Amino acid sequence: MEVRMAKPGDEYAIAEVHVESWKTTYQGIVDENYLQTLSKSSRAEMWKGAIARGFRDSCLFVALIEGKIVGFASGGPERTKKYGIDTELYAIYLLKEIQGRGIGKKLIQEVARFLKKKDHSSMLVWVLTENPCKHFYLSFLPEKLDTEQIKIGENSYEETAYVWKDLQKLL
Repeated sequence: MEVRMAKPGDEYAIAEVHVESWKTTYQGIVDENYLQTLSKSSRAEMWKGAIARGFRDSCLFVALIEGKIVGFASGGPERTKKYGIDTELYAIYLLKEIQGRGIGKKLIQEVARFLKKKDHSSMLVWVLTENPCKHFYLSFLPEKLDTEQIKIGENSYEETAYVWKDLQKLL
């Protein structure tokens, strides 16, 4: 297993992981009609843009097994600026069949390491409250920070923010 920074050309494989992870993780939670509308091509364009912007302030790491991207994680400056936390784990997704092998841990550590090198000290993550994989985040012993309602498609869902006030604890 290898973890590296994403590079041009990775966007399609990242989009595949992104869409497939949503469909397996949020099945029975997020409206099925919405899950069926997820587009790998639109997600690929999104990730292509992220890669093209470069990695000065934010990062996008991919995990590969035998040269195939099986997961990714991205992070950067915290978007709301309302909690006094400097950074945010924007996304971390793994294909269902490779979960539970420590790959997610390696990805989150790479994001934390990148952000720490940029002189950041804290990080938060927003997780759908009903996400069956939230135990992954909880295994890193974050503090619960807040909850909010978000819109996904036509429906509203509760999201919980967890925070690590010391990035070093993730390393």
